[in-house]
Amino acid sequence: MKKKIAVHLAEGFEEIEAVSIIDVLRRAELEVSVVSVSGKLEVVGAHQLKVVADVLFEKLNYDDINMIVLPGGMPGASNLNAHSALKEMIMKFNSGNKSLAAICAAPLVFGNLGILEGKKAVCYPGFEKYLKGAELLDVPVVESGNIITGNGPGAAIQFALKIVEREVSAEKAEWLAKQMLFSKFEAN
Repeated sequence: MKKKIAVHLAEGFEEIEAVSIIDVLRRAELEVSVVSVSGKLEVVGAHQLKVVADVLFEKLNYDDINMIVLPGGMPGASNLNAHSALKEMIMKFNSGNKSLAAICAAPLVFGNLGILEGKKAVCYPGFEKYLKGAELLDVPVVESGNIITGNGPGAAIQFALKIVEREVSAEKAEWLAKQMLFSKFEAN
């Protein structure tokens, strides 16, 4: 059975992160739902790219979802952080030790919820103050327990491949990296 991943978009999301992540996860044959938390299916990114989501947050059945993913960008990350029902779902996933991932500014959502306490994490420079209790690293992507974080747009493909490694296999992630001519990915 295919793993199901929910990638959440809010107005002002970082386009490189959102589109790269969705693309790589679909290449890995994961079932990806692009979820709008903006109350409408069309969501406008930080650089005015319009993406039509698959489903509104309120309509998605999270019982079947294996992982919640948050692309960053501003004000996208702040808009994700302002969505109380999304934060409740993140807390539910975390308490069930289900997979969570956030990149760029979006780890601030996890930090504000206190779920990075004692975990290794990364984020976009300047957002470290929101990652309360985390051990901050200077690497593009880090997996710590049930949480994957990435530091920004340049790490989007590596971040997505780390999700593939976690949710499918290291072999699938390495195969995809080769197919996409991405030379910086190494499973660990």
